[in-house]
Amino acid sequence: MKICVFGAGAVGGHIAAKLAASGHDVSVVARGAHLEAMRRNGITLRHGPQTIRGKVRAAASGKELGAQDVVIVALKANMLGAFALQCEPLLGPDTAVVFAQNGIPWWYDERLEKLDPGRRLARAVERRRILGGVVYSANEVIEPGVIENRVPGNNMLVIGEIDKEDRPRTLELRRALERADMASPPVEDIRQAIWSKLGQNFATSTLCTITGLTVAEIREGELGRIAQAAGEEARAIARGLGVDIERAPKRPSGKQDSGGIAHKPSMLQDYERGRPMEVESQLVAPLVLGRAAGVQAPTVGVLSALVAAQAAAKGLFTR
Repeated sequence: MKICVFGAGAVGGHIAAKLAASGHDVSVVARGAHLEAMRRNGITLRHGPQTIRGKVRAAASGKELGAQDVVIVALKANMLGAFALQCEPLLGPDTAVVFAQNGIPWWYDERLEKLDPGRRLARAVERRRILGGVVYSANEVIEPGVIENRVPGNNMLVIGEIDKEDRPRTLELRRALERADMASPPVEDIRQAIWSKLGQNFATSTLCTITGLTVAEIREGELGRIAQAAGEEARAIARGLGVDIERAPKRPSGKQDSGGIAHKPSMLQDYERGRPMEVESQLVAPLVLGRAAGVQAPTVGVLSALVAAQAAAKGLFTR
């Protein structure tokens, strides 16, 4: 398959390296020193005892690459405007676009206008092209062109049509991911995976960002009880929206969490590195949907307010 990974940072680079190493025609869109390193040497993925080298075509924009079979968009939710501006050259008549991100995706509910300001994405990407994607993986760019995966053997990318009907393109991409050592099990409704991952983010993204602690360090004592309460509130909101997250696919380990307990979640990494934070998609939008469904989430409400204030004070989130 001809596949472009748009946003080949920690998560996108991991996916691109594995797909390229398994024989697919893979291109990536990235920027800065990371882009230049991939132009010279491809992507190096440190994956447990393995070092995987993926030969990719690296570009600064979509117009350098041409039409693709599949585009996997691995940008942070608050950076998707860049894709809306650059996606047209990548889209052939039947190109599928997988939006693989944390939180509520922009296509989920038109009432969530802040997830697609000015409806740029809605105008740029026809709804028939869209596949939802939920990544379960822990990665970090440790130097330009080099990515370390923290949970080898326990990575997963769940993809699904937003109308719940599996099509040949979905099945083909799942097979490609599985052959590339990225678990991609079937899902009844991609919303199940979205809310299952949100249940983790409600706890880890918030508590780790507020405290600066790793996932392991928030699982004990009072913080562990707060994390558990946040997860329960995610399940309550999902139920209120008619989504059964207990039916979401499990990781290869049989669990939902990564096992990478010493890992810092992406929101904390962004905060520490001064990068814009996904507060709107991971925290604000789910609470808006919860209120619309008549479900209260007091624990997540408090945690989200604290994270939003912390991010805004550093200029990493605009209320």
